[in-house]
Amino acid sequence: MTKPRLKHLWDPQLSDHEVHFIGMIFIQWASLEHEVFLQTVRTFDPGNADIPELPKQMNNIQFTSVLELWKERVVDKAPKGRAKVLQRQYDKILGLKEARDALTHGMWHWSLEDLGQISTVRVKKREIITSHFSAKFLGDMALELGEINFKVRFPGGLIDLARASMQEGGYMSRRAAAMFSGAPVDDDGYPTGNPTSNRPRGARRADG
Repeated sequence: MTKPRLKHLWDPQLSDHEVHFIGMIFIQWASLEHEVFLQTVRTFDPGNADIPELPKQMNNIQFTSVLELWKERVVDKAPKGRAKVLQRQYDKILGLKEARDALTHGMWHWSLEDLGQISTVRVKKREIITSHFSAKFLGDMALELGEINFKVRFPGGLIDLARASMQEGGYMSRRAAAMFSGAPVDDDGYPTGNPTSNRPRGARRADG
């Protein structure tokens, strides 16, 4: 019998809480970029079967380029009340982008001088940038991004959410789908594999 190969893993020296918050930040930011892109690209839809011509910003190489188009074509043209909500989200996104870039592109390290924080170092335009993060900051940032994501999708609040739910039909969460389909689940109720039966009738997949 072949012995399992010993694997050597690098330890990033992050607590479970820090890992959780960083993961949520990445997930929320990716979902935000996706929604901003979709809302923007819809504004170029000519309303027929033709494929619209898109500006180079929509190549989606730089999120800030798409964000500026979103501001111009979605935020500025929204009804007054919703426009104010979307403008605040736009300002918050710009305010959080530097921290997001530091988390995404920086090299992680920690110091004996302050064991309660983690730091990242990155090089941008020949400048060395060091950023510091506490677990509280990471948790607050993850929560704020979740709120931004909701308001970008539903600037009218629960009224918009209810309207969207009515337009899309019935909704079933991932955990509920797992429960009704008999799929294996973890301790939190999330599926860990495929159910032995077919997907429950009336269920649909939902992003986010």
